Amino acid sequence: MWRQWIPFWHPGISPHGGDVDLLFSGLLVVSSLVLGLLFFLLALFCVRYRASNPIDRGHQTSKSWHWEVSWTAASLICFLALFVWGASIYFQIFRTPPEELSVFVVAKQWMWKVQHTGGQSEINALHIPVNRPIRLVMASQDVIHSFFIPALRVKHDVVPGRYQDLEITAQVPGHYHLFCAEYCGTKHSGMTGEIVAMEAADYAAWLASQTPSSPLAQEGGSLFRELGCSGCHGIGSKVRAPLLEGVYGKPVPLADGSVVTADDKYIRDSILLPRSQIAAGYEPLMPSFQGKIDEEQLLRLIAYIKSLGGHGS
Repeated sequence: MWRQWIPFWHPGISPHGGDVDLLFSGLLVVSSLVLGLLFFLLALFCVRYRASNPIDRGHQTSKSWHWEVSWTAASLICFLALFVWGASIYFQIFRTPPEELSVFVVAKQWMWKVQHTGGQSEINALHIPVNRPIRLVMASQDVIHSFFIPALRVKHDVVPGRYQDLEITAQVPGHYHLFCAEYCGTKHSGMTGEIVAMEAADYAAWLASQTPSSPLAQEGGSLFRELGCSGCHGIGSKVRAPLLEGVYGKPVPLADGSVVTADDKYIRDSILLPRSQIAAGYEPLMPSFQGKIDEEQLLRLIAYIKSLGGHGS
């Protein structure tokens, strides 16, 4: 690869880590060149047009339009190239790879609470297998936080009231720092953790050693029945409500004529704001559960609904 010929460049521990470093270096070089040119011109004009210099100061109305057009066009092309370069890396980071493993993360003052689909839970730590894409489904229970892993060159804000998706992949086993990069209160500096990247066999052994009480989908099923959701959405219900078997990932026609995909965000909004997106052919009878369940219970309900359609991790 041509990148290997660049001095001081290294690939990093994530698929895009080296590209992010290279982009940062490019921005730094271009900014330095522009700054150097600016100071050079300032020094040149200060010396050339100083009071004691008998230079001709006539023709003040003449225009040097060709110089102005040249440096404006050159700057535009340069920074557009940097924009395209950065955008390509952005889309590479936030793509959806196949065979990803979903992990749920709930941010709260002042900790990261991690929930694996098998029921294993962690606080301020995240164990992942190397060389496998991990999809983090993140939510905040209070204020805005920011999930930041410097070693993987990824950072994403976690905003209350909505889900945020982030794809991460570690290629080298090890322990990596996890920070909150958004000021979230008095103990913001203590909201830290670690990412533990492990070989596949070690990760499987770690999962087995955690002995969860029950899988996340099973806990969601118990909560689904406890909240009375099965009375409307279950098979054989007398209340006319959408069936949830196989709905996840499928297109859902809405009453306003639009169509949405039944993803994590749609299911979350349907539970907390059921009147915001009404399914076509159904009356808006479902009550809102906003304020009645927290983010962790929402994650369990979503995991259960995903399992109804055969969706695992």
